[in-house]
Parts: sequence; structure tokens; C-alpha cells
Amino acid sequence: MTKTLSPAGIAFLLAASGVGAAHAQDMRKVVEPVAPASCAVLTATGDALGKDDTARIQHAIDQCAPGQAVRLSAQNEKRGFVSGPLILRSGVSLLVDAATTLYASTNPKLFDRGAGTCGTVDKLGKGCKPFITADKTKGSGIFGEGAIDGQGGHVVDGASESWWQMARRAQKEDARQNVPRLIEITGSQDFTLHKITLRNSPNFHVTLNNVDGFTAWGMRIDTPATARNTDGIDPISSRNITIAYSHIRTGDDNVAIKAGNNGPTENISILHNHFYSGHGMSIGSETNGGVRRVLVDDLSMDGTTSGLRIKSDISRGGVVDQISYRNVCLRDVNAPIDISTRYNPRAEGTQVPVYTNIAFDGVHSVTPGRVIMQGYDAQHPLQVTLRDVGIAGKEDRKIEFARLTGEFTAMPATACADRFAAFPAAFSGAFPAATAAVPRPQLSIEQARQYAYSEVLKYVGAAGSETIDPWDPLSDPLAKGTTFTPDYIVDKSAQADGIRLFNTVQEAVSRAVADSKAHPAKRLYLLLKPGTYQELVYIPASAAPITMYGEGKDAGATKITARLDASNTGADYATQYDAQFAKAALAVQAMYATIKDRAQIGTFGTATVWVQNNGFQARNLTFENAYNKDTGNARAEALPNVNNIHHQALALQVDGADKAQFENIRLIGFQDTLYLKAPQVAHTSRSFFNKSYIEGDVDFIFGDSTAYFHQTEIKSLGDRGLSYAAAPDTHVRTRYGFVFDNCRFTRDASSNANAFYLLRQWFHNSRCTPYDKVAVDGYACTFGPANGYQAPKGTIARNSLEAVGKMVVMNSRIGPHINRASPWSDWNKKGTLAYRPAQYNSDDHWNNLIKAGIDPVKDLGYTAKPSPAEVFLGEFNNSDE
Repeated sequence: MTKTLSPAGIAFLLAASGVGAAHAQDMRKVVEPVAPASCAVLTATGDALGKDDTARIQHAIDQCAPGQAVRLSAQNEKRGFVSGPLILRSGVSLLVDAATTLYASTNPKLFDRGAGTCGTVDKLGKGCKPFITADKTKGSGIFGEGAIDGQGGHVVDGASESWWQMARRAQKEDARQNVPRLIEITGSQDFTLHKITLRNSPNFHVTLNNVDGFTAWGMRIDTPATARNTDGIDPISSRNITIAYSHIRTGDDNVAIKAGNNGPTENISILHNHFYSGHGMSIGSETNGGVRRVLVDDLSMDGTTSGLRIKSDISRGGVVDQISYRNVCLRDVNAPIDISTRYNPRAEGTQVPVYTNIAFDGVHSVTPGRVIMQGYDAQHPLQVTLRDVGIAGKEDRKIEFARLTGEFTAMPATACADRFAAFPAAFSGAFPAATAAVPRPQLSIEQARQYAYSEVLKYVGAAGSETIDPWDPLSDPLAKGTTFTPDYIVDKSAQADGIRLFNTVQEAVSRAVADSKAHPAKRLYLLLKPGTYQELVYIPASAAPITMYGEGKDAGATKITARLDASNTGADYATQYDAQFAKAALAVQAMYATIKDRAQIGTFGTATVWVQNNGFQARNLTFENAYNKDTGNARAEALPNVNNIHHQALALQVDGADKAQFENIRLIGFQDTLYLKAPQVAHTSRSFFNKSYIEGDVDFIFGDSTAYFHQTEIKSLGDRGLSYAAAPDTHVRTRYGFVFDNCRFTRDASSNANAFYLLRQWFHNSRCTPYDKVAVDGYACTFGPANGYQAPKGTIARNSLEAVGKMVVMNSRIGPHINRASPWSDWNKKGTLAYRPAQYNSDDHWNNLIKAGIDPVKDLGYTAKPSPAEVFLGEFNNSDE
């Protein structure tokens, strides 16, 4: 059945609700659009990122007769179209088939306006053409159930950052980004968007300038909340606009109605829509041309920062009149009603914002939030009518210079029942968007600030009651490249004296331990001459803080290497290394003794370099576990080693050491390359890695301490066909786990695209899973004092339940090997004994416990579910390569 929205019908609804029909809307009779017939069908001929289709698509548009459409068809999901800027002709449309994606090129030269500034940050901005332009057209549009993807999160050709990262940098530098908009419609009539998905725009998704007649119906706009200046739809100095039955989540205003120097914006209908992340249903901030006759009806807003918003100031203010909000439901919105005449408090000018005839009818926020109603002054008051308007929770209102008719009312018990719909799944294309069906949780700007290294690294001690101990490793001489005067020198070819000059690293460390007794707080500097040192190196806690550094031209010139894996017996280990440790310092021998008598040395006995030393530093060195490096790690699963099931092999173990700092180091291994261990359960210790390189294949960065990785390359090796870069088992009360900032997640040639993962949360010491059924008759896994399983029943202990794993990736480049739809993996598969689902935040943790029959209050002693939810996994401002 065709849906029709007529002026008369909406006027009747308004009259019935008591809202005057003077609050008019789109004066056209709007019905659901129908896609035009095709004048040409273009088929994708290659990989979605493999060919420039600009000329082919533009030629088809130029040859198409008015009233028809150029149809794009990928035929299968592994193909799509890539194009530079396209221009729609009058009466000609684009039709994008389902399972088809049209990608905007990431080549800034194609979008440049002639000044060579597209893809840069400067004081002017506006240096890029839009992806799709419709100028002075009539009856054009974009139809179909496919997608148009602006690739805002992909690294720009010839640059080191994405369009979105440029925008964020411009914000920090108080400048402007030169990035393309997705669709720009100017001086046109009767333009249509129908069912199309728009996503990942570098800037605004749709702007309308001096447009008369625009319909967006049944479409989706889908871009991460962290993508700056990515407004959904912005009508500017335009009229007769309908946005209906659509779903919008983005990084700025979901819809922003503006009116600048080209005249008023009027007769607007926003009907039957759902908004998610974004800055709200906005009017402004440019209102100097006048905004009038706007109807917002049947809208749900779930998770926007502001809700119903009008914003302007004296630099761009004007009259906003006859605005009607009806039947609106809001949830988790910071400011459900946000009307301000001082949007920029520092603005200067004489264009005073005047807001009159603003009506709210049937507006309910089911969660608490702030109400702001701010007129300019007593001579220019805000004029508002309230009917059936309720905000849950404690009153939090800022109302000044406002004339209110009516009052806020109590929230009806049934308000907004069944009004909040999940964002609909849509085809994600050959290269899924960051907001596909499986979530990639994005931090807000406010949350991201809490992950600056200065904030993450200032806490130490017992989780939940940490001591504040500020630490700034980037200001340390190690990070600044200071030339040190060595206390000890290691040189394989020199004549050792046992005092200052040594042939092995461990001998020098033992001397440092002995010398520490005289000056335990004095930092000791240990210089390694270029070469390969085939040995184990153990640095005990009893040593004074040690800085170990190489003087080679790069980190690869000086390497410490050994070859141990978790299946080695203690006897084999002793045979290889007893002579090395026989004359070591007693504290070093004690570390050695904890391993040599084991039946198997296990994962934590395999480290090439084992650090217990608080304040330990390393620079310009390589630490390698060479296990399987000559054959490749997958071959350990085949003959003749088919029964060799242990492949863990540590290059570096930081064991309880606090303020461990690593500058320009290389960590080489396969499984479990780097282990970062807290001094005890639910305690925080800190490590910092800067300008370094870490490689591996499975869980190759793991542990329960807090670690910050800055400007570091994380390389997944694909020899085994599956890779998890990290496996944190952070305690639930520990503030921070692993944070990756300005890093690159890369791959080797054998790594498959879209098959690997950033993380799986280590299901610490698990023997059975309470989170799902296992195909064993009578199976049960319940809460108990210890971890154990004897078929068909087992118990799971508190330490496993509370080792949740926390990790945030921000401002980083993520390679194509990482699964774009779901980079955060479950721990093993459903139906296996060690299965646990990915937990994105504390709500997931709480809810999973309850579903497993474990009471967080009675069994674990928790008081209440954290509010707001605490972040376990998240991303901010990343780009996809």
C-alpha cells in the first residue's frame, strides 16, 4: 500500500491534538517515491577498491534521458564501484541495487577544486568538491537499496590519516579540514532519496542549498558517532522538504535545518523517523535567513547528545517561528530539549535570535536529561507552548527569558512503549562499514579524553582504590633520544673485565644487581653493542632501575634471542641454560630456579627477556623468541609435531614491574609474544611502548596489567590462518587495560583480508563455560570456589568471571586483515567448554552473569550495575586501510 503524506491530513492531526494548523509543513502532496526506469545498467567488473569507475558512470549519466536512471549492479557482494566526483544532470537519477556499494575514492586530487588543498588542513576549508553534485536539476534523485560509502574512515591516498582524522586534527589546531561532502544539492527542484544507505561520509552527508522540493524516504544514514562534522541532512535556505521513515545515526546533527543569507527555510516535515547517535534534531546554528513552519512528528531519539534543539547566536541569529514537535520519544539523551540563543557565548554581532511559536505536544524522555530553554533577553523572549511534556528523573532545567504556556507533566507509565527500534541491518558491501550489524563500539569525544596517556598512566595499585601517581614517559630522556653515559657495556667481541665490560647481557645485569646494593635508587645504564646475543635475560626486582639500550643504526641491529616454547621440559631448559645462570646474581638465580624443576616450563617460562624491575627501560633493541621462526608456526600443528600442542613462546615478559618503558623496540614471535602481568590479581602496574614494533599470530599481546601503545606497529602474521592481536584479561575493577593510540595494525603477505581480529578477551583459567550449553548430556557449569570440570559438570571461580579484558584503539590505522564488521571476537566458539562472548561494557558483564544463573549481588557482592556503563572495548577516530 502506498504511503501518502498530504498537507490536509497532517493539518487534521494537528488540529485534533490542539496544535494550530498554522504550524504548516511541506506544502506538496508527498507519496512514497518510485524508482524510475533504467537507461543503462553498469556492472561492477572488479574488486571494490580495484578500479576507478568515474568516467564510466559519468558518461552513462550524461547520456541518460530525463526521467530515467543509471543503474549500478555489483551482482555479488565482493564487487562494487569506486568513483571520484559525479554530477547528476537534470531529471537523471542514480539507482544502486541491493548488495551494491558505490564507494567514494580516497584520492584527494580527484576532489580538488584547483588550489591543491583537498586533503589538507588550513584556515579556509572548502577545498574539495562533493562526491555527488546536483546543481540546478529538476526531478533527479538517488534510489535503490544499495549503499553509497564515503570512506571517511579510510586512509587518504598519499597521506597518513583518514578524512575523519583530518577533521579531528583541524579541531585541535583551530583550523578547517578540506574534505569532501557526500551529496550536495543546489538550486534544484524535487530531488529524491529513496531507500538508499549513505554511510561513512567524510563530512556532511546531504546538504540542500536553495532547494524547492526534497524527499528522503525510507533511507539510512550510518556513520560513527566519533566522525566530526558528519551531519545527516541539512536543508539550508530551502523549502518544501520531507524526511520520512528513515533511520539516521551519525557524528553530528542528525538533521540540521539552517537558513543563511540566501533566504528562509520553510515548510519542513520530519515524519516517522528514528535517530540514534548524533547531535539531535536541530535548527541552526545559521538562522539569519529565518526558519518557519516546521513539523517534527513521530520521532524516536535514542542516544543522541541533544534532542530537540534550536541553536543560534548574535553572529547569525534570526527569527525561528511556527515550530511544532509532536509525538517524540527520547532515551539516553543528555539534553532532551536544548534551546539556546547563545550557541557561541563569545559571538559578536547584532543578529539577535528570536524564537516564537514553538510548540511541544506529546514529548517524553524516558531517561533523565537536562532541559535548556534560553531566550536572548527580556525584549526577545522565547515563546513556548507545552502539552503532555515529561522528562524522567530529577528536575534539571535552565529556563530564562522564556514565556511558557503550559507545564511539564508527570511521565505516563506507558510512555514510549515499543517506540525505540534497533538500527536496521543493511547490506554492508564488500568492505563492511564501521557500524555494521555486529557493533564496533565508538567512544564519545568525552570518553576518548579519558584515554589520553597522561590519564591512563597516572593510576597504580589496588584496583578500585588506586593511588594517583602521574607518569609522563614522553618527557623522559629515553623518549627524547638523550645520549646516555653507560655504566656497563656489552660487546661480544671485546675483552670483558666483569666490572664495566661484558660479553653477555645477563652478566652485565648480574653486575648491576650487585651494584644496586650501594645505590638502590640510582638508575643504571647498560649499553649493548650491535650484534645478536643468543641468551636469556632476566632482570629481577631487586635491581636498581635499569635502562638497557642499543647503539646500532636501528632496533634490528642489536638482538637478544632464544628459542623456548611452552612444551619444553624443565630438564631440557636446565640443560640449555644452567651454565648461563650458574654464576648469576642470586636474585637472577632465584628466577631461574622457579622454572628449571617444572615438568614442562609452560608459557611463563618461555620468555627471552623477563623483567621484574620497576622503572625498567629499553631502547633501540630487538627481543626475539625464535621458536618456529625458521619453519613457520602453522607447521607445528602438522607432522612430525602433531602432538606438540603448546605453541606459546614469549619474547618479553613484564612481570609485575611498574613504569616499564620501551622506546623503539622490536618484539619478534608468534603466539604470546608479549606478556604484561600485574603484580597480583586486581592490582595495576603500568607499561608504555612508543615507536615500536610487535609481531605475532595468536594472542600475541596479552596480560592483566595496564599498557599504553603509542605510535607502534602491531603486525599480524598469517601463517596459522587466524590471528588475535591482543588478549587482555583486565580485572573488572581495574580502570584501564590495553590502549593503542596512533598505532598501525598491519599484516604480512599470508594474512587473509577481513579474517583476523583486534582482540579476544582472555577467559582466564576457565575450565568450563556458564555462558552457553555444551553438547554433553547433563552439562552444567555453575559458580564455585575454584575452576574445575569433570564431565558433565563443572564450576567457575570468581577470578575467571572478573577477568573481563579491556582494550581501546584510537587514532589508529587498521589494516584490511581485521574483520571490519566485528573486530572484537568471542573467546572460542559457542558450544565449546572455553566459550565466552565478547563483552563490550559493564552492562554486558552484568547481564551475562544473570543469564548464566550467577547473581552479581548475592554471589559476587556487587552493589549495583555501574551507571553509566563502564567501557571494556571501544574505538575512537580510527581509519581503515
